Amino acid sequence: MLFELLGVPPQALFAQLLIGLVNGSFYAALSLGLAVIFGMLNIINFAHGALYMAGAFVAWMLLHHFGIPFWASLVLSPLIVAVFGMALERVLLSRLYHLDHIYGLLATFGLVLLIEGTFRQLYGVSGRGYPTPEVLKGGWNLGFMFLPNYRAFVLVAALAVCFGAWFFIERTRIGSYLRAGTENARLLQAFGVNVPRMMTLTFGLGVALAAFTGVLAAPIYQVHPLMGFNIIIIVFAVVVVGGMGSILGAIVTGLALGVAEGFTRVFYPEASATVIFVIMAVVLLIRPQGLFGRR
Repeated sequence: MLFELLGVPPQALFAQLLIGLVNGSFYAALSLGLAVIFGMLNIINFAHGALYMAGAFVAWMLLHHFGIPFWASLVLSPLIVAVFGMALERVLLSRLYHLDHIYGLLATFGLVLLIEGTFRQLYGVSGRGYPTPEVLKGGWNLGFMFLPNYRAFVLVAALAVCFGAWFFIERTRIGSYLRAGTENARLLQAFGVNVPRMMTLTFGLGVALAAFTGVLAAPIYQVHPLMGFNIIIIVFAVVVVGGMGSILGAIVTGLALGVAEGFTRVFYPEASATVIFVIMAVVLLIRPQGLFGRR
């Protein structure tokens, strides 16, 4: 009865719900890395999308140049990009922690131009395909849609990593050190904790989350130098709506906005590209610190 009133077949709604959850899992995983870096280091990492792209490209290079399969790349690519990110943090970003946010934003924007320009010079702008793992080919006929196995895997893997990172930060001793370091780094260092090293590892964790998401995205979207630029604006909107620095807010808001985007494609497709930004504007008017943020 409800579907008749809405004038929309139930198959379309359920299909967009699943597609929205898959897209939302990408938003959540990327937003989580961004929220970790801002919440712990107070740096607005505009290069997050470029590092997501780098994760996908590293997986592609590991496969085509060294024959390393997808499952190994899920571990190796985030580690490689995380090491690169930690080097950037030590050389550049560690000098900006006590300055205004605009310096971090400008520095990471410069990194975007450098990273994307390097990959464009090496590989051009055309997309490169990454094969779906053999064991995840095919899918399930759910009656209202055909769900590819790989997209179902992406949803489960992204959610598992998101909630694993949340548990690590919010429920472990090391996570408590990370949170304490953002409140009073000098006091924490007085208790014998190496705060600079902890900050470097935190940035590496956020970068690894971006690279892991890039590896997950590689078999779905073509790997190309601008793939990070296309998604980073949406990810920033997700982080703002959830609350800058809020770990749980990034996860919940990423999934919710992915579903909202999917449903908008059913009822008003023309607005699907802007609905996330409309929601962001409304939330900022009502609650400027975001849904899960603190004043």
